[in-house]
Amino acid sequence: MARVTTLLPIFEVLPQLRAVLAGAPLSVLQAPPGAGKSTAVPLALLAEPWLAEQQIVVLQPRRVAARSVAARMAATLGEEVGGTVGSQVRFESRTSARTRIIVMTEGILTRRLQADPELSGIGLILFDEFHERSLQTDLALALTREVQDSLRPDLRVLLMSATLDPQLPARLGGVPLVASEGRAYPVEVRYLPSDPSGPADAAVVSAVNRLLDQEPGDVLAFLPGVAEIRRAAGTLSGQHPQLSVLPLYGDLPLAAQSRAILPDPQGRRKVVLATSIAETSLTIDGVRIVIDSGLSRRSEFDPGSGLSRLVTVRVTRDAADQRAGRAGRTAPGVALRLWSERTQAALAERFLPEILGADLAPLTLELSGWGTPDPGTLQWLDTPPPPRVEAARELLRELDALDDAGRATSRGLELLSLPTHPRLAHLLREGQRAGQGALAADLAALLEERDPLQGAGSDLTERLTALRRWRARLPTPGDVAVLERTERLSRQWRQALGVRPDDRPADPHRVGQLVAWAYPERVAQQREGDPARYLLAGGQGVRLPDADPLAGTPLLAVAHLDSRLRAGEGRIYLAAPLAPEALDDRRQEVQHVRWDSRSGTLIAQREQRVGALVLAAEPLRQLPAELRAAAMTGAVRQEGLARLNWTDDARQWQARVLSLGHWRPQDGWPDVSDDALAEQLDDWLTPLLGTARTRDDLARLNPLPGLQTLLPWPLTREVDRLAPTALEVPSGHRVRLEYRPDGSAPILAVKLQELFGLADTPSVNEGRTPVLLHLLSPARRPVQVTQDLRSFWEKGYFEVRKDLRGQYPRHPWPDDPWTAPATRSVKRRS
Repeated sequence: MARVTTLLPIFEVLPQLRAVLAGAPLSVLQAPPGAGKSTAVPLALLAEPWLAEQQIVVLQPRRVAARSVAARMAATLGEEVGGTVGSQVRFESRTSARTRIIVMTEGILTRRLQADPELSGIGLILFDEFHERSLQTDLALALTREVQDSLRPDLRVLLMSATLDPQLPARLGGVPLVASEGRAYPVEVRYLPSDPSGPADAAVVSAVNRLLDQEPGDVLAFLPGVAEIRRAAGTLSGQHPQLSVLPLYGDLPLAAQSRAILPDPQGRRKVVLATSIAETSLTIDGVRIVIDSGLSRRSEFDPGSGLSRLVTVRVTRDAADQRAGRAGRTAPGVALRLWSERTQAALAERFLPEILGADLAPLTLELSGWGTPDPGTLQWLDTPPPPRVEAARELLRELDALDDAGRATSRGLELLSLPTHPRLAHLLREGQRAGQGALAADLAALLEERDPLQGAGSDLTERLTALRRWRARLPTPGDVAVLERTERLSRQWRQALGVRPDDRPADPHRVGQLVAWAYPERVAQQREGDPARYLLAGGQGVRLPDADPLAGTPLLAVAHLDSRLRAGEGRIYLAAPLAPEALDDRRQEVQHVRWDSRSGTLIAQREQRVGALVLAAEPLRQLPAELRAAAMTGAVRQEGLARLNWTDDARQWQARVLSLGHWRPQDGWPDVSDDALAEQLDDWLTPLLGTARTRDDLARLNPLPGLQTLLPWPLTREVDRLAPTALEVPSGHRVRLEYRPDGSAPILAVKLQELFGLADTPSVNEGRTPVLLHLLSPARRPVQVTQDLRSFWEKGYFEVRKDLRGQYPRHPWPDDPWTAPATRSVKRRS
């Protein structure tokens, strides 16, 4: 049995944990930082009877943590990694036939699940730091739960973290929870009076200088990214040559990571400058001071552009607590938060799970390879958002990785065999097929790594030249550390593809072809009038920096860009020129008809297109009717319904139907308002268009016949009955009504002499809606507006008669309007 120290707090709950795991396939362990869950729990469970000598897999979200946790467990056993305890991260496996515990990153487990869905030989999977909820974590859990349900009911899964959503056990179906109180040392948390201004690295340097003199122990400072770490390290190393100032981030070589984690061999005081990688799992010996910038860099997917970008964001409360806890692992400590208590109260509780905001192309391809194209059939804590799944499918279909039904093609399964994003996997495989495997390996490594020539223009070929010169030990500009990491990654890709390095100058157009294979929707065409402005095949406008050497290149393949729009356009960061023939297999000939608002007419062309890009065009002599109609309805949408010939009859029909909709909602009268009509143009306008193709043609088009088709047949007959266009008045004259779209009473404007003898106000809508009478003088000017004709005859008429009969002596003004004959005529002269 493995040796487990009883000094670790987790030991107190091991009996309970053993009992839970003996009977539950899925359970949760919550334990604070330093309790020993990452290292003690796997070792303590090796001899459990239900494990039956099978392996334990410990999942870590980061490679640094995976290597560190494996090394600590191996040291506990007095062994090297690769014996009882092994590790597996991308391109690195340290295991043997004796290995019982494998610490790996989540993507490695996904690869193993695809190759062996039964997970043969594995009895327990521990998801460490589960609260981080990476995309790979959620995917691995969903696939593992399906394996438990269908193939391996004996497989155990344990989710572990220090800060968990308290609703997690219930969301998993009421699974058991084991909680360890832990025995962390007290940490004094301090705040600034107000949030600092200026760069994060400057605030961290100031705080380090202040606390070095006030508090004992090593310092762990959290910064958002590598650039800030380097600036802070340069400043502190110059100010404190006696200190060991060490960076810690994911891309560091293993030896450099180990120097940051382990005590300084010369006994010097350490200042470790880390990204959020140091929040969890890693124990950095000697740390008693934590300085937290309060910032983190995260990948954010923009579904509008289909692109991901790194953004700097405020940490969440749970992340801040994790960071502060680093100061109390081995002794009492201090955590200085470089923000105010007011800001602390406004922090979000935790980050949104990555599955709700990430690029879902890798997950969608994994699910299709798993044989489950529909994510909704799996058990998720948060189901992948359907619009993002569909966007991922669209990309994967462009990469020939999915068929129309969403199943993985043979190409898709091939891409799954490479541990990288499907885009780069496609670049690597296509480059290999084209005899450009070495170039593909170099380019994929450059695209995965940071830019070694920051600020040197946008041409990717310059980066390849720098990498190849550095590999050939020739003088080269650029960041040597980045070039070293890039070459290490390129070497791993060359080994995977079975190719040798190539240090010859790269053909820029071949570089562009490879980029276009990875990013088909980012092929870009120069726009007229500005050599720096481009249009992507996906439809987005982008531009190069001013005076960039690539400006004016007719076609580009864009690898990296910032999708945040400035004046409606994103910015290109890395690209390569593209030869037109590279797009030959993607060209589609389309007949395109569009409305030109400047000339007020249709323009029809036969075009060679790649997405939104027009590579060649010629006039289309015969205009297909359906394309013309679609373009003309589009013109009306663009320019508005007012472009049509709205006769009074058409507007009154619209107002009558809308009024009936207000008066009789139970009858199902359709909405024929302008907004609703604009949404239904295809239904009522298209049949009227005939050969129309200009703005003048639209101006002659009466919409009424089309509008009338929107009414079901029974309602068509009811319009005239319920809302007649005119009413006959006592004079025998039919007077036109004026309806209003808001359903208010229709207006009947009539000379009052034509209503003599009529007692009650006329009405429509089966007598339910009295009209609004505009009683007119002989000169047809309103003298009274009323809906109560009887009251007018009794009271108002005599006032009107007194005022007007002198002005209009030839018109009748009887003493008794109740019995006088209604007339349109004047009195005859005697």
